[in-house]
Amino acid sequence: MDDTAIGRVRRFQRTVTQRIGALNDGFLARGRALGQARVLWEIGAEGSEIRALRARLELDSGYMSRLLRSLEADGLVVVDGAGPDGRVRTARLTAAGHAERAELDRRSDEAAASILRPLSGHQRERLVAAMSEVERLLVASMVEVKVLDPRHPHSRHCLRAYFAELARRFDDGFDPARGIPAGDEEMRLPAGMFLVAMLHAEPVGCVAVKLHPAAGAGAGSGWAEVKRMWVDPTARRLGLGRRLLAEAEARAAGHGARTVRLETNRALTEAVALYRAAGYEEVAAFNDEPYAHHWFEKHLPR
Repeated sequence: MDDTAIGRVRRFQRTVTQRIGALNDGFLARGRALGQARVLWEIGAEGSEIRALRARLELDSGYMSRLLRSLEADGLVVVDGAGPDGRVRTARLTAAGHAERAELDRRSDEAAASILRPLSGHQRERLVAAMSEVERLLVASMVEVKVLDPRHPHSRHCLRAYFAELARRFDDGFDPARGIPAGDEEMRLPAGMFLVAMLHAEPVGCVAVKLHPAAGAGAGSGWAEVKRMWVDPTARRLGLGRRLLAEAEARAAGHGARTVRLETNRALTEAVALYRAAGYEEVAAFNDEPYAHHWFEKHLPR
């Protein structure tokens, strides 16, 4: 990785933390650190399960417990258990907590206005646009792609959402039983794998790889088939489709495949554009998938 780029990222971090007041002991002059203020805001008006709160903020359980205890001691938060064993714990704002959150919102608005006020109209537009782009890229950098069993709840969530989207978008609907299968055993090694993209501990995308080893000695290196690629609408415009495709190619190459093939429906125009941009060439039909209108192939570098 480019050392110059790393240095620029670090300089950006220093500037941002200083400008937003993250270094101060009392964020927004309220006498509490930024971490406490952020937890108050994330709990929200309706409360939040602590497990979900930790996932959104990516905090370990020990630090989250300390933050909540300090807010409880100030009378701003109450924590209660739910269910017969009390393991599902929920944090809720007290009346004082709601008032404090409202005050933090007001002061946050003032702080944001103080950043924009010294700038010209054109500079404000540039800064807000740049912030939006930085936010999008930072969120993209937080996505983790991992191999999961196809029966894992996160995998099942992705597959249900994938099938539902195809049913909405295809001209004649979609029935998984009619198409070429990608069963659970075909999405587990050694036959294949199922990749899931995770953001804030929630599944936001997936792709399956079916491996087809070459038969017999000297028959070649085999090929791989990409199936079930989906990205949650909330995570689109993060470059996640391209990343999932690249991950699938890398995993396939790691298992000896030298060619990747896939097919898609004409209704999925963004998928067709993605495959072409990623170096796939349209080829003659290599299977009898009833929902396919385009077949693609890409040769991987050795």
